[in-house]
Amino acid sequence: MSRRVPVLPTILVALVVLAMIGLGIWQYRRALQKEAALAVWQANTRLPATAYPAQNPSDESLLFRHLSANCLRVVGWQTLGGRDAAGQPGWRHIASCATGAEGPGFLVDVGVSLKPDAKVAWTGWPVRGIATHEPDARPWLERFGRHAAPLRLMIVAEAAAPGLRPSAPPDPSSVPNNHRSYMVQWFAFACIAAVIYVLALRKRLREGKPPPGAS
Repeated sequence: MSRRVPVLPTILVALVVLAMIGLGIWQYRRALQKEAALAVWQANTRLPATAYPAQNPSDESLLFRHLSANCLRVVGWQTLGGRDAAGQPGWRHIASCATGAEGPGFLVDVGVSLKPDAKVAWTGWPVRGIATHEPDARPWLERFGRHAAPLRLMIVAEAAAPGLRPSAPPDPSSVPNNHRSYMVQWFAFACIAAVIYVLALRKRLREGKPPPGAS
């Protein structure tokens, strides 16, 4: 029977199964990394406020920690859909702040309005709030590239600008961690693929038919 087992199809199926197992292992490692990060972020919510990391604005170790910064002046605005602290939908107003004559500055979510074109009478002042990622405007392909620019930290202000409602505060419990379920799926796919191929091969060999892929 071993002589009749098709070599090339068997190798191809074995490679596919091994690839799916590899993806499952990768998802398991990602799950461990995400769980460790979530533990740090949960601890950050209980730490005292610290200054915005101007020298390293992409420092993810500060996610969900209270940060403070001084917005000397607003140099730009973004408006995105979101929710206020009460869970009501609206439009978030995100200010791009300058902290001096030079430097990267920082972003601050100053609150939510009912209309996207609401005029925000806010020109900057010292702010304090919880750190989250800035809105991700990177192209889809760039997000998965090795050289993708990291996202900067953004402050979600505790006190809203005049005429706005405070935005929903970032919460680490809302960060999805589906890597273990993805791991199980990949392992299940590998098992199913292997079982289906073995059953199909046994059936053909039992019936005396040429194995799949055999000439």
